[in-house]
Amino acid sequence: MMSKLHDAQTLAGAIFEPSDNKIAVPASFGNDIAAINAAKTGVALSDRSHWGRIQVSDSDRLRFLHNQSTNDFQSLKPGQGCDTVFVTSTARTIDLATAYLMEDSVLLLVSPHRRQQLIDWLDRYIFFADKVKLTDITAETATFSLIGPNSDELLLKLGIGEIIGQPHATHQQVAIGDLTFQIAVGSGLALPGYTFIIPADRAASLWIQLAAAGAVPLGENRWEQLRIEQGRPVPDRELTEDYNPLEAGLWQTISFEKGCYIGQETIARLNTYKGVKQHLWGVRLSAPVEPGTAVTVGEEKVGKLTSFTTSDRGHLGLAYIRTKAGGVGLQVKVGEVDGEIVDLPFLTHPPQE
Repeated sequence: MMSKLHDAQTLAGAIFEPSDNKIAVPASFGNDIAAINAAKTGVALSDRSHWGRIQVSDSDRLRFLHNQSTNDFQSLKPGQGCDTVFVTSTARTIDLATAYLMEDSVLLLVSPHRRQQLIDWLDRYIFFADKVKLTDITAETATFSLIGPNSDELLLKLGIGEIIGQPHATHQQVAIGDLTFQIAVGSGLALPGYTFIIPADRAASLWIQLAAAGAVPLGENRWEQLRIEQGRPVPDRELTEDYNPLEAGLWQTISFEKGCYIGQETIARLNTYKGVKQHLWGVRLSAPVEPGTAVTVGEEKVGKLTSFTTSDRGHLGLAYIRTKAGGVGLQVKVGEVDGEIVDLPFLTHPPQE
């Protein structure tokens, strides 16, 4: 069903590579500099169809998700949404997801290589009396994101600007001609933008219209650069069973008032007693460094680099740094390379820090 989309993207210069779930994604459109500039000063168009889409339905869906993740689902209404983290019983991270509440279901947008793991994990907690149904709709749908400060202008040009100015993850169904799809506030990064979910057989038409309206196609390689520059943590890098969502800078996804959920006791204790021993930060580097390299201050190891990218602004990484070592402005060594701890827009930390 995605062949027409891939044909349209190929005409735009797409070079494809398989993702972890075997859905081909454009790694590049041969326009890397223009695409990055568009995301920061104009509007870029990213194909996120390889991200997982899990539909949670039936009458117990909100109670179930409320009990399985960090954010407050029972306070939300259809048309609203939130970012939430699925964690283990000891509050170790499984995935950061965005949830959209529909009239009769909840749609979870999850990381590309966590879809099946999350379905299997959630299914373990559906008991005989629970009215909850999980459906993987990834293959039947496509997801695009507009990224950049001119995203509002593009929506107005297409006549679908009613959602402009609404809170993060607010969503609604809209139409352009005979194309009907879901649009949500948020680009997946801390940059302004919108996310579209559309049936796979209509995806090519929407992609062509968004590109024709001025959105610059952006490949997966540049999305990876942006997410490191923004500080968005991802599974197998920053989101692993070695870290909890407080350490990962995801405080904005956690409700401390909602009551019991899987991992809640650990998270509440860490927050109450200020027990977070490390935090995720950006690291401005003087040269390239491999992820996994130790971060030191003098002779003392204070953390580990988890991701790295190079851009026109220099070398930047993400690293977990021990709380007692310090935060923004801390001078470190990453291997033999000089570095400085910097704040990044996607990451949130306790107000007192």
